[in-house]
Amino acid sequence: MIGILLVLSLVATGGYVAWALNAPLPAPTLDWQTPTVETPAAAQIALPSFGASAVSVSGADVYLGEAASGMWQTSGPQDPQSMASISKIVTALVVLEKYPLADASDPGPTITFSKADHDLYDQYYVRGATIAPMPTGTRMSLHDALATMLIPSASNYAEAIARWAFGSVSGFRSAAREWLDAHGLSGTAVVEPTGLDSQNVSTPSDLVAIGKLAAANPTISSIVGTSSLSIPGPGAMQNTNALLGVDGITGMKTGNLGYGTFAFLFTARLDVGILHLDVTGALQGGATRESVNSDVLRILDSIRSGFHDVPVARAGDRIGTVTAPWGGSTDVVLARDVDIFTWSDTPISVAVTMSDAQEFAAGDVVGQVTWTAGPQTESADIIVAERIAPPTDGWRLTHPGELLAE
Repeated sequence: MIGILLVLSLVATGGYVAWALNAPLPAPTLDWQTPTVETPAAAQIALPSFGASAVSVSGADVYLGEAASGMWQTSGPQDPQSMASISKIVTALVVLEKYPLADASDPGPTITFSKADHDLYDQYYVRGATIAPMPTGTRMSLHDALATMLIPSASNYAEAIARWAFGSVSGFRSAAREWLDAHGLSGTAVVEPTGLDSQNVSTPSDLVAIGKLAAANPTISSIVGTSSLSIPGPGAMQNTNALLGVDGITGMKTGNLGYGTFAFLFTARLDVGILHLDVTGALQGGATRESVNSDVLRILDSIRSGFHDVPVARAGDRIGTVTAPWGGSTDVVLARDVDIFTWSDTPISVAVTMSDAQEFAAGDVVGQVTWTAGPQTESADIIVAERIAPPTDGWRLTHPGELLAE
């Protein structure tokens, strides 16, 4: 009643038109919806279908779970089987426990190779094993002897080092057994230092654990990461690991005793988005070296591609509409493109917060959308897309009730 009387009074005094054309406008209303996001496709880790494998990934626990840095993925039978020349990694670890080197540059004690050591060259030659020259009386640092054992996989050096360190192969065997027991490697047995004996066996999971111990040893990790080396005595040597430096592979050891026994213990560093992943893997029972190498590259590629930037929004995506009482309207939209880094099919949640804005000028920020995937969060402002056209004079003159409501 008071409002009607006021209008009549204004009309009567001739002030209605001036009042209606200048009265404050009622606030527009904002309607909005939470944007939806499709769950990305699940990653498929390309574990080999032939033989057996195990893979551990460190550096991504927040995405993969804490178990990933232990034993993350396995395939095939996890029973002990031949590890062939990967045995030489165990030999190096056992020897270095007795004769530790300070760092990767420490040459360590000097070994003088005897006539008996020299004779190992012919003994392993007739067995078809990989060998390296070892002239009688050769003096060599422990570091260089280990490098000759590991880089070209010289079996005569493996036995010579084991006999130097423990007096005999049987002495080495006892030390290796104690070392394996101390590290809980119950699926592994080592009866000699080269891996030529098929009784040198391990499981994929044990090999991964051995690989981590070797990677933590600066001497071994440096040697297995060396592609070639030349040392007086053995001469020029090439690493048997043809994948060294390929797709992030940083080292470790190959081995085989013929078809169906090809094995590979490997380490790799994958830089994926914001993450730096350390991968340790083991494959056993492979058909050929080529097939095992291909399997390793597929594993690494599938891990790498499982981490991805998921596009969740694009600048201009409509979130809602601002509508004025006089019929004018405009959209509220996202201010920027948004991608969120995540693993596999990690669910992506969406949250919207809106301000209590009463005015909606073009470009005004009226809210924010936040996306969360695992530990990662991304946000984008919600802005007014365009200016709302003002009401006409006719609307103002014919809607005193709306103006009075304001």
